[in-house]
Amino acid sequence: QPTWDQACRLQAEMFQETASLGGLEIQLAYYRGFREFKAGDWTSNSRSLTRDMTGVYCLAGETQIETMLRHAVVETKKKHVNALVFVGDSVEEDIDKLGAVAGELGLLGVPAFLFQEGNDTVAEFAFGQIARLTGGAHCRFDAGSARALRELLAAVAVYAAGGRKALENLAHNRGGAILQIAHQLK
Repeated sequence: QPTWDQACRLQAEMFQETASLGGLEIQLAYYRGFREFKAGDWTSNSRSLTRDMTGVYCLAGETQIETMLRHAVVETKKKHVNALVFVGDSVEEDIDKLGAVAGELGLLGVPAFLFQEGNDTVAEFAFGQIARLTGGAHCRFDAGSARALRELLAAVAVYAAGGRKALENLAHNRGGAILQIAHQLK
């Protein structure tokens, strides 16, 4: 929950980072509890996204990363998705099944950017595999590091709005956690 609250505060900055690149459209999707999965409408309105995000709360339940990845496949077949961003701390699913769906996303040209809170070794392995299969990136961050999460989210927003070149420019100018993503995409 604390990481989700932090992401709610930081998302407005993602829109600001991409304004000069033509903006950003985001679809909020999340899972929680017993097989609950929700996806909102696509929006380029920061206030609307903030309202939707602040209405979400965490609830105990198993991860549903496969459902999230399958949703991204379906959405991309309707309208190309430039990137998938996932923030999580654990994986309780079959990694081979996750890999199969991640491979579909990779074939569709949708890189997944997975930001891992904490040091769970299973999550680290699974997130790394998903990132490689989609052509994306996996980065860990510390729950107390709002700055690192801010940089990582900004980097993906810039990539989604402006592509690899825009991300490389941002990494060159700012360095830090953004370099982790830029180096993995090469």
